Amino acid sequence: MSQYSGKIVFYEGKCFTGRKLEVYGDSDNFQDRGFMNRVNSIRVETGAWICFDHPDFRGQQYILERGEYPEFHRWNAHNDHMGSCRPVRMHGEHYRIELFEGCNFTGQCMEFCDDCPFLQGRGWNKNCINALRVYGDGAWVMYEEPNYRGRMYIVERGNYRSHTDWQGHSANIQSIRRVANYF
Repeated sequence: MSQYSGKIVFYEGKCFTGRKLEVYGDSDNFQDRGFMNRVNSIRVETGAWICFDHPDFRGQQYILERGEYPEFHRWNAHNDHMGSCRPVRMHGEHYRIELFEGCNFTGQCMEFCDDCPFLQGRGWNKNCINALRVYGDGAWVMYEEPNYRGRMYIVERGNYRSHTDWQGHSANIQSIRRVANYF
């Protein structure tokens, strides 16, 4: 198994019932594989996954780590739409992220190596992040609300010059955590 592989199983019904779709890598459109975009339960057997409520890796993002999700509320979804997924690109266990107040890496900058349930409580003066750099090996989940709640965005190693680079609806980010459960 490569460093990016894993296995996730989608079920049309709650509690792992009905038709299922097994995925081992990038899947850009569930309908192309004969599976409608209705997902009511998920089993993540290995890896960590970014799932999207629309095909082509677009729309609302969800992070699913190893475990069972017997209904869509368990992955913080508001409905049962799911259209594409891909494994989180993990390279190891060294985490480092730099957050910037302004676009194009300008303004206030702070570095984090650990989870942070409330950025303002750690000295971040704003509730917005307009750019960021992910260094090291690990991926991060950013949340619009404190305590890892609200809309989430997954960022992997690389540079993000504005919130649109991570498909953000806005630059409002108030908590971040590392993706740690991926083996």
